[in-house]
Amino acid sequence: MVRSFIQVEPDSHFPIQNLPYGVFRPLRGGLPRIGVAIGKYVLDLAVLDSAGCFDQTALSGKNMFHQPSLNALMSLSRPVWKELRSTIRRLLDAEEPTLRDNEELRASAIYAQNEVEMLLPVEIGDYTDFYASKDHATNVGILFRGKENALLPNWLHLPVGYHGRASSVVISGSEVRRPQGQMKLPDSAVPVFGSSRQLDFELEVGCLIGTGNDQGQPVSIEEAEDYIFGLVLVNDWSARDIQSWEYQPLGPFLAKNFATSISPWVVPLEALEPFRVPAPKQVPEPLPYLRQISPGSFNITLEVYLQSQSMKQPDRISASNFRYLYWTMAQQIAHHTVSGCNLRPGDLLASGTISGPVKESRGCMLELTWRGSEPLQMNNGDERVWLEDGDCLTITGWCQGDGYKVGFGEVTGRVLPALLKGGS
Repeated sequence: MVRSFIQVEPDSHFPIQNLPYGVFRPLRGGLPRIGVAIGKYVLDLAVLDSAGCFDQTALSGKNMFHQPSLNALMSLSRPVWKELRSTIRRLLDAEEPTLRDNEELRASAIYAQNEVEMLLPVEIGDYTDFYASKDHATNVGILFRGKENALLPNWLHLPVGYHGRASSVVISGSEVRRPQGQMKLPDSAVPVFGSSRQLDFELEVGCLIGTGNDQGQPVSIEEAEDYIFGLVLVNDWSARDIQSWEYQPLGPFLAKNFATSISPWVVPLEALEPFRVPAPKQVPEPLPYLRQISPGSFNITLEVYLQSQSMKQPDRISASNFRYLYWTMAQQIAHHTVSGCNLRPGDLLASGTISGPVKESRGCMLELTWRGSEPLQMNNGDERVWLEDGDCLTITGWCQGDGYKVGFGEVTGRVLPALLKGGS
């Protein structure tokens, strides 16, 4: 097995088999720049570039790493991304002396992760949220329409999605303010205004678009994955009481636009290749433009932890897997662009809530508590139906290899009380 000269613990999410990209700023000062995670460390690609480590690659002289976002790098082609990944992997290899034996270069190019501030890795121009988990869509349908009408007629024929709000996508660790809006209480004939009483999380994975497509030029299902730069964890915070009143007939608005959290490290598709698996069987067979012959999913373990202000340790409240998604990323891209819509570097396409077939694998509080009828029993004796002020919610995910993990780190956020403004 390939090993780095940098020591990496077996349970680390960031071995040499991963090498995810991120944007960071040293705590001791300096401008944002692009780095790669390796074990407990961050490798500064800007320093390596200045030292000539990429002079023999297609990135020579392009100044790609002294940047506050990954967008310029993402706009290049997959062959360039593969060449860069191969070069970084060689530089970190235990048998390669270039970086290993250069003490001065190592000192300037390698930071401990606790010595840096992680920033939003991309400038997100557009954000689309899908509804791609059959178990999730079925559970929500049962809760609101009954078993007979759980899935709407279109759901098994196309990846349902809506356009989200890119401006409120935030980096892991950002605090999330409880939103306000209109709600219609069950015993009231008219809506009221106030802070959401039914704040929820959504366990999701997002893909970040690299090379975009021209307007009017659809992306084929066979080529779709070539447009993906990498994946991140996503928490699509949701206000269920605001949502249930406003979503008809056009879908979510204020219930979703206040915050979406993403993890700081972008895991390249190449790192996930050893964990590729088939997606669930699709019946009826999709229309030709959505038919994917090759395995289109990945075996990514996903977990959700909740910690209240009174808890010393977080409780795991959900354990799911990316492979449960019915509609694949390639199908989402093919459908998104079949109209001629152009995707651009940095666009975020989120999966929608990822739920599995058993209760413990449900990906949001709405399902886990069955809309409040089955409260979660926390280890410290507390109960939870919805998220409360002060709660910290953490999503993590990884692929398990032979003696190593390829992981995403985590996306976390703490709930703050609402700012009481507005009218009644």
